[in-house]
Amino acid sequence: QVQLVESGGGLVQAGASLRLSCVASGSTFSRYGMGWFRQAPGKEREFVAGISCIGGSTAYASSVKGRFTISRDIAKNTVYLQMNSLKPEDSGVYYCAADRSPALVRRVGIRDDEYDYWGQGTQVTVSS
Repeated sequence: QVQLVESGGGLVQAGASLRLSCVASGSTFSRYGMGWFRQAPGKEREFVAGISCIGGSTAYASSVKGRFTISRDIAKNTVYLQMNSLKPEDSGVYYCAADRSPALVRRVGIRDDEYDYWGQGTQVTVSS
């Protein structure tokens, strides 16, 4: 079982950048596929970006492609989400997710039901 703790959220103006971090503990981090999801008030949680367990395959929501980058540092048990050119519509609570299903070894999970472990979330607010 893995525990996830996100950090790095905050209040920024449109066009700014933020880097979110998710530190994993309690299990072998390298065995997990990882994802970032977000939820805005009154909306369903949506996939933002993900990275596979092996091979470093990545996937992004179309709304963030070209602006966000997901990466992982195995030595630090951390997955990052670099967010550039932020827009007000990027606002929401950002959640880190992990799963060690064989299905996510070389493929990125883009549905929240593909992940068993979740962090508590970090708030991102982008003002116009």
